[in-house]
Amino acid sequence: MSSNVSSINHPSSNQGIPVPAVNAPLVLDSQVRVERRQDVPPGKIMIVDDEIANVLIAKKILSQAGHSDFETTTDSTVAMNMIHTREPDVVLLDINMPHVDGISILSQIRSVEKFKRLPVLILTANTHSEVKLRCLELGATDFLIKPIDPMELAPRVRNALQSKMYHDQLFYHAAELEKIVLRRTKELEKSRREVIYSLARAAELRDNDTGNHVIRVGRYAGVIARNLGLPERFVDDLELAAQLHDVGKIAIPDAILLKPGKLEPEEYEIIKGHVKHGRQIIKPFAAHDAATMRSHVQTGSEILSDGTSLMRLAASIAQTHHEKVDGTGYPIGLAGDDIPIEGRITAVADVFDALSSERPYKKAMPREKCFSILEEGRGTHFDSDVLDAFFAGAADIVRIQVEFADYA
Repeated sequence: MSSNVSSINHPSSNQGIPVPAVNAPLVLDSQVRVERRQDVPPGKIMIVDDEIANVLIAKKILSQAGHSDFETTTDSTVAMNMIHTREPDVVLLDINMPHVDGISILSQIRSVEKFKRLPVLILTANTHSEVKLRCLELGATDFLIKPIDPMELAPRVRNALQSKMYHDQLFYHAAELEKIVLRRTKELEKSRREVIYSLARAAELRDNDTGNHVIRVGRYAGVIARNLGLPERFVDDLELAAQLHDVGKIAIPDAILLKPGKLEPEEYEIIKGHVKHGRQIIKPFAAHDAATMRSHVQTGSEILSDGTSLMRLAASIAQTHHEKVDGTGYPIGLAGDDIPIEGRITAVADVFDALSSERPYKKAMPREKCFSILEEGRGTHFDSDVLDAFFAGAADIVRIQVEFADYA
């Protein structure tokens, strides 16, 4: 090396920062012994210095202090590769080295996510503030000015290892907590889904003429929602929540619910009350909330953004699946887009299944006849976009009919 003062070779942004061209040696007085401590934290120490004497002296100082796990190199071109493969817990890094200087290596270290917390102690004979500032900007942990004081090196390495150990513990603890929260969230989601499924089956068993009706309605609703381009999470929730659309029938007297013949007008009015009962079963509300529901129904976008979307979705479906887009439906008489999208979707799915399924009082209608009746309700009973999405999924609708058909 030249004995002149030169600039660091890498990176180019460091040009003009003066550093000595000759490495100052570490100095170890033969009479000086570093006290061996019993509380030396474990960790792998990597020493990068192009002068072998400096490497050996630093290693000896740290060995006296009780450290035993070392990785060393005098070739700065392989330093980063060694850091990747050996994964040290602390790096002692010389600044002025040929080929690749210490600042360039420090910059590369901090560019790798898993090494952002890796302690890097800079060893330098350069006292210029520009060099120190540049290293600090790149995330240097500490500085030791050559010639190194043996009484300083070991405590600073020990402190760096202790700090890393503490931060690693925090990091892994946070990661473990995140796993626990994720697992508990999945368990809670599973529980909520099981509750909804249980309620749906209870309603189905209560009305023993409907067979797999609730399952088919849920699947049909999923087909429609998917063809409308709604988010997949919403589609999944809708398939399950739509199964609760008739859960309010649990509150209807047997004499009316199980009546085989035509219902009297007053009986039909009682049947219509199942939508109110359904919402109360899923999501009870206080008296003052009723006025809010009559004046404004939650929109689909609000439901999608709510953290309790599944139960809110089920409650909304239970209440609004008998509304009609021309405002002649029940229980509120909502019209058009005031009917939540989940209600408009379930309305089509529910009516199609009622038309296409056999009941004690009627035969199942042919599919084309069902489609024709739905089309007749376009713009009056049913939302046109929802109908288009239903017809676009005709192949999937047929598959669901076959898979979940009722058999005597």
